[in-house]
Amino acid sequence: MTTNQDRRGQQDEPKRAEQYFAAHPSSPDRRRTMHVRLRGHEADVEVSNGVFSGNRVDLGTSVLLRHAPDPSTQGELLDLGCGWGPIALAMGFASPQARVWALDTNERALELTQSNARTNGLGGVKAVTADQIPDDLRFDTIWSNPPIRVGKQVLHDLLLTWLPRLRTGGSAYLVVQRNLGADSLLPWLAEHLGDAFAIGKYASSKGYRVIEVRRTA
Repeated sequence: MTTNQDRRGQQDEPKRAEQYFAAHPSSPDRRRTMHVRLRGHEADVEVSNGVFSGNRVDLGTSVLLRHAPDPSTQGELLDLGCGWGPIALAMGFASPQARVWALDTNERALELTQSNARTNGLGGVKAVTADQIPDDLRFDTIWSNPPIRVGKQVLHDLLLTWLPRLRTGGSAYLVVQRNLGADSLLPWLAEHLGDAFAIGKYASSKGYRVIEVRRTA
């Protein structure tokens, strides 16, 4: 049975999506603090409206952080679609000698991520837009809870822009909800990334798939 609350949530979803995908969110910037646990590390963070999952660590991100193997201890790491920064912070805690590029289009998300990294002493985290990442930079590890709701074409363009920038031997881990196309994304990635990449399902939990993309050549 659909309740009035469910209907309100469905009606509000397009507005929330438009805000957190936007470079300049239109919603009021109402900041809140909360305490979170990220792969065994405690962190105090600030969140706000107009940013993806602006009041908690969302379930997909929790699944990714629980199941992805440790990122590279050094080199260049990428959080693709950082929001307020839970994935970037987890990478920073795990690999303090690495540089973590936290990428988003949303200026409020970038500001929150940079501030949260600073608060938690993670000097290796750098919150950036795409044009601030050097064109020749290659990544040792990519983690992402990609923005599925931006639409298939935008999502595909995003993945084909950044996954080919893995170094040989590098790996990416993407968390995607099963009923939002996780299983169909696997053969699509294999077809479009080509023979230099190995694609597979790494883990499943709570209705999500964690997809592994390894660059082998």
